[in-house]
Amino acid sequence: MSGFFVTGTDTEIGKTVVSAALVRYLGGEAGHCVGMKPVASGAESTADGLRNADALALMAASAAPADYEEVNPYVFSEPTAPHLAAASEGITIAWGPIAQAYERLRRRASRVVVEGVGGWLVPLGPGYDVESMAADFDLPVVLVVGLRLGCLNHALLTERAIIASGCRLAGWVANHLSADFSRAAENVLTLKTAMRSPMLAEVAWRADGAERAVLDHVDRGAIDAGLAAGRSRVVR
Repeated sequence: MSGFFVTGTDTEIGKTVVSAALVRYLGGEAGHCVGMKPVASGAESTADGLRNADALALMAASAAPADYEEVNPYVFSEPTAPHLAAASEGITIAWGPIAQAYERLRRRASRVVVEGVGGWLVPLGPGYDVESMAADFDLPVVLVVGLRLGCLNHALLTERAIIASGCRLAGWVANHLSADFSRAAENVLTLKTAMRSPMLAEVAWRADGAERAVLDHVDRGAIDAGLAAGRSRVVR
């Protein structure tokens, strides 16, 4: 069993769009693949309980069946920083429940794409953050770069932080956040030159977002190499 942990340069830069596209790609290329959103803040109350749109989008993209509670074990109604949302409900986000849900997904699918929350260093609770969660999953990391003004600095800083953490960075995906970002191609070329990790793919902007997003310009060799590595931690 293998997969990826997907993080981003910031919030609202298309982690779900890219994660859903990656789930569809891996499911089509190598059998069953399922998406997971361990922690989500911002959800609607339904007859079945709280439901987060990102988690539902990953479920819709997945080739393997899964229960909502497996895909999204921690869900909070307030759309705010997850550690604040959790604290307001008297909950502490911990690895144990996430690990249990992940193990159930692993039995259902050959690959799991795990989407983080916010950026790389977003706090989840006392002494625990997204970086810590990525290390716990022990999956190679994919960095989503949302193409907008400021993305060069954010991408380079986040890449540096991931590498410094000791986690294995498989590569990055350029996600187009609009159809009219000035000099998008030049920004992508700059990142290709400046980033230490390979560009895995691009995702074009589309109005339906995660619903039908697909990976374009895929570096299949780099994705396969990331999957073959099979762990997030770099052995030094």
